[in-house]
Amino acid sequence: MILITRKISPVGYLCTMIRKPYQKDFKLGVLGGGQLGRMLLQEAIDLDVKIAALDPDENAPCHQIVHEFVHGSFKDKQTVLDFGKDKDLITVEIEHVNIEALKELEDSGIPVYPQPDLLAIVQDKGLQKEFYSKNNIPTAPYALVNDKAEAMERRDLLPFAQKLRKGGYDGKGVSIIRSEQDFEKAFDAPSVLEQFVDFEKELAVIVARSANGEVKAFPTVELEFNPEANLVELLFAPAEISDSIDEKARSVAMKTIEAFGFVGLLAVELFLTKDGDILVNEVAPRPHNSGHQTIEGNVTSQYAQHLRAILGLPLGSTDQVRPAGMVNLLGAPDYTGEAYYEGLEKVLGLPGVYPHLYGKSTTKPFRKMGHVTITADTVGEVKRLANEVKSTVVVKTQ
Repeated sequence: MILITRKISPVGYLCTMIRKPYQKDFKLGVLGGGQLGRMLLQEAIDLDVKIAALDPDENAPCHQIVHEFVHGSFKDKQTVLDFGKDKDLITVEIEHVNIEALKELEDSGIPVYPQPDLLAIVQDKGLQKEFYSKNNIPTAPYALVNDKAEAMERRDLLPFAQKLRKGGYDGKGVSIIRSEQDFEKAFDAPSVLEQFVDFEKELAVIVARSANGEVKAFPTVELEFNPEANLVELLFAPAEISDSIDEKARSVAMKTIEAFGFVGLLAVELFLTKDGDILVNEVAPRPHNSGHQTIEGNVTSQYAQHLRAILGLPLGSTDQVRPAGMVNLLGAPDYTGEAYYEGLEKVLGLPGVYPHLYGKSTTKPFRKMGHVTITADTVGEVKRLANEVKSTVVVKTQ
Protein backbone atom coordinates (compact mmCIF):
# COMPACT_ATOMS: atom_id res chain seq x y z
CA MET A 1 0.00 0.00 0.00
CA ILE A 2 1.10 3.58 -0.67
CA LEU A 3 0.35 6.48 1.67
CA ILE A 4 -0.10 9.66 -0.31
CA THR A 5 -0.90 13.17 0.80
CA ARG A 6 -3.12 14.86 -1.72
CA LYS A 7 -4.20 18.45 -1.96
CA ILE A 8 -7.95 18.29 -2.53
CA SER A 9 -8.41 22.04 -2.82
CA PRO A 10 -6.20 25.12 -2.76
CA VAL A 11 -6.30 25.00 1.05
CA GLY A 12 -7.08 21.42 2.10
CA TYR A 13 -5.12 18.16 2.29
CA LEU A 14 -6.24 14.58 2.72
CA CYS A 15 -4.20 11.44 3.31
CA THR A 16 -5.38 8.40 1.41
CA MET A 17 -4.22 4.81 1.16
CA ILE A 18 -4.20 3.42 -2.35
CA ARG A 19 -3.06 0.04 -3.57
CA LYS A 20 0.10 -0.18 -5.65
CA PRO A 21 -0.75 0.36 -9.33
CA TYR A 22 1.14 -2.77 -10.36
CA GLN A 23 -0.60 -4.85 -7.66
CA LYS A 24 -2.83 -7.65 -8.91
CA ASP A 25 -6.32 -6.53 -9.97
CA PHE A 26 -5.56 -2.81 -9.58
CA LYS A 27 -8.04 -1.01 -11.82
CA LEU A 28 -7.84 2.59 -13.05
CA GLY A 29 -11.14 4.08 -14.17
CA VAL A 30 -11.06 6.73 -16.91
CA LEU A 31 -14.03 8.95 -17.70
CA GLY A 32 -13.77 9.18 -21.46
CA GLY A 33 -12.70 6.64 -24.03
CA GLY A 34 -11.48 8.89 -26.82
CA GLN A 35 -8.05 9.25 -28.38
CA LEU A 36 -6.49 10.63 -25.18
CA GLY A 37 -7.64 7.56 -23.29
CA ARG A 38 -6.31 5.37 -26.10
CA MET A 39 -2.83 6.89 -25.82
CA LEU A 40 -2.97 6.74 -22.02
CA LEU A 41 -3.76 3.04 -22.30
CA GLN A 42 -0.68 2.46 -24.42
CA GLU A 43 1.51 3.81 -21.61
CA ALA A 44 -0.47 1.97 -18.93
CA ILE A 45 0.32 -1.35 -20.58
CA ASP A 46 4.01 -0.87 -19.77
CA LEU A 47 3.15 -0.62 -16.06
CA ASP A 48 0.61 -3.45 -16.31
CA VAL A 49 -2.11 -1.06 -15.13
CA LYS A 50 -5.59 -2.24 -16.09
CA ILE A 51 -7.83 0.54 -17.42
CA ALA A 52 -11.61 0.69 -17.58
CA ALA A 53 -13.14 3.46 -19.71
CA LEU A 54 -16.61 5.05 -19.73
CA ASP A 55 -17.77 6.81 -22.88
CA PRO A 56 -21.13 7.75 -24.47
CA ASP A 57 -19.90 6.63 -27.90
CA GLU A 58 -20.13 2.86 -28.22
CA ASN A 59 -17.49 3.03 -30.95
CA ALA A 60 -15.11 5.33 -29.05
CA PRO A 61 -11.39 4.86 -29.88
CA CYS A 62 -10.82 2.88 -26.66
CA HIS A 63 -13.72 0.49 -27.01
CA GLN A 64 -11.87 -2.44 -28.60
CA ILE A 65 -8.54 -2.28 -26.80
CA VAL A 66 -9.30 -1.17 -23.23
CA HIS A 67 -9.51 -3.84 -20.52
CA GLU A 68 -13.10 -2.88 -19.71
CA PHE A 69 -15.32 -0.60 -21.75
CA VAL A 70 -18.63 0.77 -20.43
CA HIS A 71 -21.00 2.46 -22.85
CA GLY A 72 -22.69 5.30 -20.96
CA SER A 73 -22.69 9.00 -20.25
CA PHE A 74 -19.93 10.43 -18.05
CA LYS A 75 -22.29 13.37 -17.44
CA ASP A 76 -24.92 11.16 -15.77
CA LYS A 77 -24.47 10.96 -12.01
CA GLN A 78 -25.69 7.40 -11.45
CA THR A 79 -23.77 6.06 -14.44
CA VAL A 80 -20.54 7.55 -13.10
CA LEU A 81 -21.23 6.24 -9.59
CA ASP A 82 -21.90 2.74 -10.88
CA PHE A 83 -18.80 2.85 -13.06
CA GLY A 84 -16.48 4.14 -10.33
CA LYS A 85 -17.53 2.17 -7.27
CA ASP A 86 -15.21 -0.80 -7.88
CA LYS A 87 -12.20 1.18 -9.12
CA ASP A 88 -9.01 1.83 -7.18
CA LEU A 89 -8.50 5.26 -8.73
CA ILE A 90 -10.47 7.53 -11.08
CA THR A 91 -9.12 10.00 -13.64
CA VAL A 92 -10.53 11.83 -16.67
CA GLU A 93 -9.60 12.38 -20.30
CA ILE A 94 -12.25 15.09 -20.66
CA GLU A 95 -13.28 17.68 -18.06
CA HIS A 96 -16.97 17.85 -18.95
CA VAL A 97 -18.03 15.14 -16.51
CA ASN A 98 -20.43 14.80 -13.58
CA ILE A 99 -18.76 16.51 -10.62
CA GLU A 100 -21.31 15.44 -7.99
CA ALA A 101 -20.68 11.78 -8.72
CA LEU A 102 -16.93 12.23 -8.52
CA LYS A 103 -17.25 14.01 -5.17
CA GLU A 104 -19.33 11.13 -3.81
CA LEU A 105 -16.75 8.61 -5.03
CA GLU A 106 -13.99 10.67 -3.44
CA ASP A 107 -15.94 10.88 -0.17
CA SER A 108 -16.31 7.08 -0.23
CA GLY A 109 -12.51 6.73 -0.18
CA ILE A 110 -11.75 6.33 -3.89
CA PRO A 111 -9.04 8.78 -5.00
CA VAL A 112 -10.12 10.98 -7.92
CA TYR A 113 -7.42 12.84 -9.85
CA PRO A 114 -7.66 15.59 -10.88
CA GLN A 115 -9.77 16.49 -7.87
CA PRO A 116 -13.50 17.10 -8.42
CA ASP A 117 -13.65 20.53 -6.77
CA LEU A 118 -10.87 21.72 -9.04
CA LEU A 119 -12.48 20.20 -12.12
CA ALA A 120 -15.56 22.25 -11.26
CA ILE A 121 -13.49 25.43 -11.59
CA VAL A 122 -12.05 24.41 -14.94
CA GLN A 123 -15.50 23.45 -16.28
CA ASP A 124 -16.58 27.07 -15.90
CA LYS A 125 -14.43 29.55 -17.82
CA GLY A 126 -15.80 32.35 -15.63
CA LEU A 127 -14.59 30.62 -12.47
CA GLN A 128 -11.26 30.00 -14.20
CA LYS A 129 -10.80 33.70 -14.86
CA GLU A 130 -11.78 34.66 -11.32
CA PHE A 131 -9.33 32.07 -9.99
CA TYR A 132 -6.49 33.61 -11.98
CA SER A 133 -7.36 37.08 -10.69
CA LYS A 134 -7.52 35.93 -7.07
CA ASN A 135 -4.18 34.10 -7.31
CA ASN A 136 -2.25 36.80 -9.22
CA ILE A 137 -1.89 34.63 -12.29
CA PRO A 138 -1.52 36.90 -15.34
CA THR A 139 -4.42 36.74 -17.80
CA ALA A 140 -6.13 38.95 -20.39
CA PRO A 141 -8.65 41.63 -19.29
CA TYR A 142 -12.14 40.14 -19.12
CA ALA A 143 -15.73 40.63 -18.04
CA LEU A 144 -18.45 38.16 -17.05
CA VAL A 145 -21.90 38.58 -18.60
CA ASN A 146 -25.16 36.69 -18.24
CA ASP A 147 -26.63 37.13 -21.72
CA LYS A 148 -26.37 38.79 -25.12
CA ALA A 149 -27.79 42.09 -23.88
CA GLU A 150 -25.05 42.44 -21.28
CA ALA A 151 -22.41 41.49 -23.85
CA MET A 152 -23.64 44.29 -26.14
CA GLU A 153 -23.17 46.80 -23.33
CA ARG A 154 -19.43 46.06 -23.08
CA ARG A 155 -18.29 48.08 -26.07
CA ASP A 156 -15.33 49.18 -23.99
CA LEU A 157 -13.80 45.71 -24.39
CA LEU A 158 -14.05 45.59 -28.19
CA PRO A 159 -12.61 43.66 -29.90
CA PHE A 160 -13.12 40.55 -27.74
CA ALA A 161 -13.68 36.81 -27.79
CA GLN A 162 -16.94 35.71 -26.21
CA LYS A 163 -16.57 32.28 -24.61
CA LEU A 164 -19.45 30.29 -23.17
CA ARG A 165 -18.77 29.67 -19.51
CA LYS A 166 -19.61 25.98 -19.82
CA GLY A 167 -19.48 23.28 -22.47
CA GLY A 168 -17.03 24.76 -24.95
CA TYR A 169 -14.06 22.82 -26.33
CA ASP A 170 -11.84 22.65 -29.44
CA GLY A 171 -12.93 26.09 -30.58
CA LYS A 172 -16.63 25.40 -30.03
CA GLY A 173 -18.47 27.84 -27.80
CA VAL A 174 -16.35 30.79 -28.95
CA SER A 175 -17.61 33.80 -30.91
CA ILE A 176 -15.25 36.49 -32.17
CA ILE A 177 -16.73 39.99 -31.73
CA ARG A 178 -14.57 42.53 -33.52
CA SER A 179 -17.07 45.40 -33.80
CA GLU A 180 -20.66 46.31 -33.00
CA GLN A 181 -21.70 44.74 -36.32
CA ASP A 182 -20.69 41.34 -34.91
CA PHE A 183 -23.06 41.57 -31.93
CA GLU A 184 -25.69 39.69 -33.95
CA LYS A 185 -23.63 36.51 -33.55
CA ALA A 186 -23.07 36.94 -29.81
CA PHE A 187 -24.17 34.12 -27.53
CA ASP A 188 -27.29 34.72 -25.42
CA ALA A 189 -25.91 32.79 -22.45
CA PRO A 190 -23.54 33.21 -19.47
CA SER A 191 -20.16 34.00 -20.99
CA VAL A 192 -16.69 35.41 -20.55
CA LEU A 193 -15.75 38.40 -22.68
CA GLU A 194 -11.99 38.29 -23.13
CA GLN A 195 -10.36 41.35 -24.60
CA PHE A 196 -8.11 40.64 -27.57
CA VAL A 197 -4.44 40.38 -26.69
CA ASP A 198 -1.85 41.89 -28.99
CA PHE A 199 0.26 38.74 -28.89
CA GLU A 200 3.46 37.72 -30.62
CA LYS A 201 2.95 33.96 -30.31
CA GLU A 202 0.60 31.40 -28.78
CA LEU A 203 2.48 29.04 -26.50
CA ALA A 204 1.69 26.14 -24.20
CA VAL A 205 3.37 24.34 -21.32
CA ILE A 206 2.44 20.87 -20.09
CA VAL A 207 3.09 20.64 -16.35
CA ALA A 208 2.55 17.77 -13.94
CA ARG A 209 2.05 17.62 -10.20
CA SER A 210 2.18 14.30 -8.42
CA ALA A 211 0.17 13.15 -5.44
CA ASN A 212 3.20 13.81 -3.22
CA GLY A 213 3.62 17.39 -4.48
CA GLU A 214 6.46 16.91 -6.99
CA VAL A 215 6.14 19.32 -9.94
CA LYS A 216 7.78 19.18 -13.37
CA ALA A 217 7.17 21.19 -16.54
CA PHE A 218 7.89 20.21 -20.13
CA PRO A 219 9.66 22.68 -22.45
CA THR A 220 7.46 25.40 -23.94
CA VAL A 221 5.83 24.64 -27.30
CA GLU A 222 4.69 27.02 -30.02
CA LEU A 223 1.18 26.64 -31.45
CA GLU A 224 -0.41 27.43 -34.79
CA PHE A 225 -4.20 27.34 -35.03
CA ASN A 226 -6.51 26.46 -37.90
CA PRO A 227 -8.23 29.82 -38.53
CA GLU A 228 -11.50 28.23 -39.62
CA ALA A 229 -11.86 25.58 -36.91
CA ASN A 230 -10.07 27.63 -34.17
CA LEU A 231 -8.14 24.62 -32.89
CA VAL A 232 -4.47 23.62 -32.83
CA GLU A 233 -3.26 22.41 -36.21
CA LEU A 234 0.54 22.57 -35.85
CA LEU A 235 2.97 22.84 -32.97
CA PHE A 236 6.74 22.94 -32.62
CA ALA A 237 9.04 22.24 -29.70
CA PRO A 238 11.11 23.84 -28.46
CA ALA A 239 9.32 27.10 -29.17
CA GLU A 240 11.36 29.72 -31.02
CA ILE A 241 11.67 32.01 -28.02
CA SER A 242 14.49 33.16 -25.77
CA ASP A 243 15.61 31.11 -22.78
CA SER A 244 14.23 33.82 -20.48
CA ILE A 245 10.76 33.65 -22.10
CA ASP A 246 10.81 29.84 -21.88
CA GLU A 247 11.69 30.09 -18.20
CA LYS A 248 8.93 32.65 -17.64
CA ALA A 249 6.34 30.50 -19.42
CA ARG A 250 7.29 27.39 -17.46
CA SER A 251 7.29 29.38 -14.22
CA VAL A 252 3.75 30.67 -14.90
CA ALA A 253 2.59 27.12 -15.66
CA MET A 254 4.10 25.76 -12.44
CA LYS A 255 2.61 28.63 -10.44
CA THR A 256 -0.79 27.82 -11.96
CA ILE A 257 -0.77 24.12 -11.11
CA GLU A 258 0.53 24.88 -7.60
CA ALA A 259 -2.20 27.46 -7.05
CA PHE A 260 -4.85 24.96 -8.07
CA GLY A 261 -3.23 22.05 -6.26
CA PHE A 262 -4.01 19.73 -9.15
CA VAL A 263 -2.79 16.15 -9.07
CA GLY A 264 -2.13 14.98 -12.61
CA LEU A 265 -1.34 16.80 -15.82
CA LEU A 266 -2.26 20.39 -16.64
CA ALA A 267 -1.98 21.91 -20.11
CA VAL A 268 -1.52 25.66 -19.77
CA GLU A 269 -2.23 27.64 -22.95
CA LEU A 270 -0.45 30.99 -23.03
CA PHE A 271 -0.13 34.25 -24.93
CA LEU A 272 3.29 35.81 -25.42
CA THR A 273 2.54 39.51 -25.80
CA LYS A 274 4.58 41.85 -27.97
CA ASP A 275 5.81 43.43 -24.75
CA GLY A 276 7.26 40.11 -23.59
CA ASP A 277 4.59 39.29 -21.01
CA ILE A 278 3.14 35.80 -20.52
CA LEU A 279 -0.63 35.57 -20.03
CA VAL A 280 -2.65 32.45 -19.24
CA ASN A 281 -5.41 31.85 -21.78
CA GLU A 282 -7.01 28.59 -20.62
CA VAL A 283 -6.04 25.32 -18.96
CA ALA A 284 -6.98 21.69 -19.52
CA PRO A 285 -6.62 19.25 -16.59
CA ARG A 286 -5.51 16.24 -18.66
CA PRO A 287 -3.26 15.23 -21.54
CA HIS A 288 -3.67 17.69 -24.37
CA ASN A 289 -3.02 18.39 -28.05
CA SER A 290 -0.11 20.59 -27.06
CA GLY A 291 1.73 17.59 -25.59
CA HIS A 292 1.36 14.96 -28.31
CA GLN A 293 4.90 15.54 -29.57
CA THR A 294 6.29 14.27 -26.24
CA ILE A 295 5.51 10.69 -27.32
CA GLU A 296 8.59 10.64 -29.55
CA GLY A 297 10.24 13.93 -28.67
CA ASN A 298 10.82 13.69 -24.91
CA VAL A 299 12.29 11.25 -22.43
CA THR A 300 8.84 10.87 -20.83
CA SER A 301 5.59 11.32 -22.74
CA GLN A 302 2.76 13.41 -21.33
CA TYR A 303 0.69 10.22 -20.97
CA ALA A 304 3.35 8.41 -18.96
CA GLN A 305 3.75 11.55 -16.83
CA HIS A 306 0.02 11.75 -16.13
CA LEU A 307 0.03 8.13 -14.99
CA ARG A 308 3.06 8.68 -12.77
CA ALA A 309 1.46 11.76 -11.21
CA ILE A 310 -1.91 10.24 -10.36
CA LEU A 311 -0.41 6.92 -9.22
CA GLY A 312 1.95 8.59 -6.76
CA LEU A 313 5.07 7.47 -8.64
CA PRO A 314 8.19 9.60 -9.24
CA LEU A 315 7.73 11.97 -12.16
CA GLY A 316 9.81 11.23 -15.25
CA SER A 317 12.34 13.45 -16.97
CA THR A 318 10.77 16.12 -19.17
CA ASP A 319 13.96 16.64 -21.18
CA GLN A 320 13.58 16.89 -24.92
CA VAL A 321 15.41 14.22 -26.91
CA ARG A 322 15.22 16.02 -30.27
CA PRO A 323 13.32 18.97 -31.69
CA ALA A 324 9.77 17.79 -32.36
CA GLY A 325 6.46 18.85 -33.82
CA MET A 326 2.91 17.71 -34.34
CA VAL A 327 0.38 18.00 -37.15
CA ASN A 328 -3.27 17.39 -36.31
CA LEU A 329 -5.05 15.26 -38.90
CA LEU A 330 -8.42 16.97 -39.21
CA GLY A 331 -11.34 15.81 -41.28
CA ALA A 332 -11.29 17.68 -44.59
CA PRO A 333 -14.12 20.14 -45.32
CA ASP A 334 -17.02 18.77 -47.35
CA TYR A 335 -16.34 15.14 -46.43
CA THR A 336 -18.56 13.12 -44.08
CA GLY A 337 -18.52 9.34 -43.96
CA GLU A 338 -16.14 6.40 -43.74
CA ALA A 339 -12.63 7.77 -43.25
CA TYR A 340 -9.84 7.39 -45.80
CA TYR A 341 -6.33 8.75 -45.18
CA GLU A 342 -5.13 9.91 -48.57
CA GLY A 343 -1.36 10.35 -48.78
CA LEU A 344 -0.52 8.47 -45.57
CA GLU A 345 1.74 6.02 -47.40
CA LYS A 346 3.84 8.89 -48.75
CA VAL A 347 4.59 10.43 -45.35
CA LEU A 348 5.41 7.04 -43.84
CA GLY A 349 8.48 7.12 -46.06
CA LEU A 350 9.75 10.35 -44.52
CA PRO A 351 12.41 10.20 -41.76
CA GLY A 352 11.25 10.98 -38.24
CA VAL A 353 7.54 10.93 -39.09
CA TYR A 354 5.19 8.97 -36.81
CA PRO A 355 1.45 8.75 -37.59
CA HIS A 356 -1.00 8.16 -34.73
CA LEU A 357 -4.49 7.31 -35.98
CA TYR A 358 -7.31 7.42 -33.45
CA GLY A 359 -9.44 4.54 -34.72
CA LYS A 360 -12.44 6.71 -35.59
CA SER A 361 -14.27 4.99 -38.42
CA THR A 362 -16.10 8.06 -39.73
CA THR A 363 -14.83 11.52 -40.57
CA LYS A 364 -16.54 14.90 -40.72
CA PRO A 365 -15.25 18.43 -41.29
CA PHE A 366 -12.47 19.35 -38.81
CA ARG A 367 -12.98 16.24 -36.67
CA LYS A 368 -9.73 15.17 -35.00
CA MET A 369 -8.92 11.88 -36.72
CA GLY A 370 -5.29 11.50 -35.72
CA HIS A 371 -2.01 13.32 -35.50
CA VAL A 372 1.50 12.97 -36.87
CA THR A 373 4.51 13.61 -34.67
CA ILE A 374 7.81 14.62 -36.22
CA THR A 375 11.37 14.63 -34.89
CA ALA A 376 14.45 16.08 -36.60
CA ASP A 377 17.81 17.65 -35.86
CA THR A 378 16.50 21.23 -36.03
CA VAL A 379 13.21 23.06 -35.57
CA GLY A 380 13.54 24.28 -39.14
CA GLU A 381 13.61 20.71 -40.43
CA VAL A 382 10.65 19.83 -38.17
CA LYS A 383 8.68 22.68 -39.72
CA ARG A 384 9.59 21.62 -43.26
CA LEU A 385 8.44 18.05 -42.61
CA ALA A 386 5.30 19.26 -40.80
CA ASN A 387 4.26 21.35 -43.77
CA GLU A 388 4.95 18.45 -46.11
CA VAL A 389 2.75 16.20 -43.98
CA LYS A 390 0.04 18.86 -43.82
CA SER A 391 -0.03 19.27 -47.58
CA THR A 392 0.14 15.51 -48.29
CA VAL A 393 -2.30 13.81 -45.93
CA VAL A 394 -6.01 14.48 -46.45
CA VAL A 395 -8.66 12.81 -44.30
CA LYS A 396 -11.61 12.29 -46.63
CA THR A 397 -13.96 9.58 -47.82
CA GLN A 398 -13.38 7.17 -50.68
